[in-house]
Amino acid sequence: MLIPKQNRNETYKALFSEGVIWAKKDYNLPKHPEVGQSGENPIDVPNLHVIKLMQSFKSKGFVNEIFSWRHYYWYLTDEGIEYLREYLNLGPDVVPNTLKKAARAPTREPEAPRGGRGGRGGFGGDRGGYRSERPPRQ
Repeated sequence: MLIPKQNRNETYKALFSEGVIWAKKDYNLPKHPEVGQSGENPIDVPNLHVIKLMQSFKSKGFVNEIFSWRHYYWYLTDEGIEYLREYLNLGPDVVPNTLKKAARAPTREPEAPRGGRGGRGGFGGDRGGYRSERPPRQ
């Protein structure tokens, strides 16, 4: 299938920037909801072009495919990352968002132990009032 270079480039950029791409299994969908929508001149990339490009990448081993509930999900392999770096002329320091390490939230210091019962305090606590002091009736 002949795919315009502009559509191919937009699809490859979207795949590389996120590390994953998805498409609904609808070959007649006029445009993909996400690909080509960024930038100052958004273009309409047909859903069929995205599916066919990813089928090609799958056969070359550049992406792994998962199909669920009428949606395709593709994620990049290491070979796919290297190929797209070369194709898009990106440096080795540029990585997809799925491979970036998220900044860890500051960890809290552990609190003082409150007892051996899962942090619920001592035995009974405020529940001791309902127990009577006298022995049970016979």
